[in-house]
Amino acid sequence: MRYLSTRGHPERRRFCEILLEGLAPDGGLYLPERYPQVDAATLARWRGLPYAELAFEVLSLYVDDIPAADLKAICEKTYTAEVFGTADIVPLRELEDGVYLQALSNGPTLAFKDMAMQLLGNLFEYELARRGEELNILGATSGDTGSAAEYAMRGKKGVRVFMTSPDGRMSPFQQAQMFSLQDPNIHNIAIAGVFDDCQDIVKAVSNDLDFKRKYRIGTVNSINWARLLAQVVYYFAGYFQATGDNAKQVSFTVPSGNFGNVCAGHVARMMGLPIRTLVVATNENDVLDEFFRTGVYRVRSAADTHETSSPSMDISKASNFERFVFDLVGRDAAKTRGLFEGDLAKAGRFDLSADPAFAQAATRFGFASSRSTHADRLATIRDTDKRFATLIDTHTADGLKVAREHLAPGVPMIVLETALPIKFAETIVEALGRAPERPARFEGIEALPRRVVQLPADAEAVKTYIARHCA
Repeated sequence: MRYLSTRGHPERRRFCEILLEGLAPDGGLYLPERYPQVDAATLARWRGLPYAELAFEVLSLYVDDIPAADLKAICEKTYTAEVFGTADIVPLRELEDGVYLQALSNGPTLAFKDMAMQLLGNLFEYELARRGEELNILGATSGDTGSAAEYAMRGKKGVRVFMTSPDGRMSPFQQAQMFSLQDPNIHNIAIAGVFDDCQDIVKAVSNDLDFKRKYRIGTVNSINWARLLAQVVYYFAGYFQATGDNAKQVSFTVPSGNFGNVCAGHVARMMGLPIRTLVVATNENDVLDEFFRTGVYRVRSAADTHETSSPSMDISKASNFERFVFDLVGRDAAKTRGLFEGDLAKAGRFDLSADPAFAQAATRFGFASSRSTHADRLATIRDTDKRFATLIDTHTADGLKVAREHLAPGVPMIVLETALPIKFAETIVEALGRAPERPARFEGIEALPRRVVQLPADAEAVKTYIARHCA
């Protein structure tokens, strides 16, 4: 399997070559040259496999430069009941007739990001040991990516993490999870700005090829193909749990800000998983919903990015969206480059509403979308608690609210859980008048000493900090 850039760079790379990188040299994102096809016989063979074995089967279709025995061992090391709290790893439960919740938040940091990040940490350690090299990971987080990455990489040989986050914009619990880590290979950088400023810094540093090579900069954000690939697995796992045979279709609703989680669903669908609809659920920062409704992709300024009660979705530049657009326009790299380097960079928007390809977002690729508000989140949290004795977090509430708007008779609708409610306790208290349950290992975490540095929203300042700590 070879990988190409969405912007047309001529070089084709293998999996382990792009594992340790972020953006392609031309600023594009990596995708496989083709999506492996999964037929009915393969689906039948995979049905019922333990999660680690299913992960190995899916990854094997994309990874041909790690020996099969080693890749299998990495999957078995990653997806254990000890790490994820249950042998099912991603258990599915029917909430009401035809509506399911898929639990993705049983990992070390109580968020779905653990599903991929735990694998990524083990892949990094394996490949760096094989090469005898080190890696400096630069990331951006709006809440959950940061803690998932840091918990996955802490203590890993040959790895340092430099994680940027928007100063004061994460929940107190999310901040405490990250900033309380004292491991010397973990560096937290609070940026004076919003998440998009952090993301822009990561891309700017990745595009400085000399700096990137000198300091061995890699990324764990969802622009990293390996992380997105790991997320493809739980779409298959959810499908198998919701159906009795492979003739049935399902739909997924995915709370989304950066388009990484739902992009993994797009990949699964392109592989042949019988997905009818991929529903994108946004909060008030509805750049993605606007595109799927109108064909206009319009990024917002920092001043126009709302601070909401589902903060991990407070994003107005969906960095994974380029992968889907590349597929949408027929894998035309020149056109993709023109949209993102031209129209978007110059005007802050591009318009595909008159392009025949736009209609295919729904008809060929199965996408739909809706948005949710703070009032919707509170109402959905209250209703789910009252009717089903189930406590959900704010992002999952966005997903559940939107899912009900896109139900189809006879088609199971699977809502992907985002995180456990404790990460957003303030809003849970507002909705229910009581605090959510807190795992014992996180008692008193907000009172622990913090290790974090504040920096301006400036790529050069971040590069200076990295250079100083890599000396």
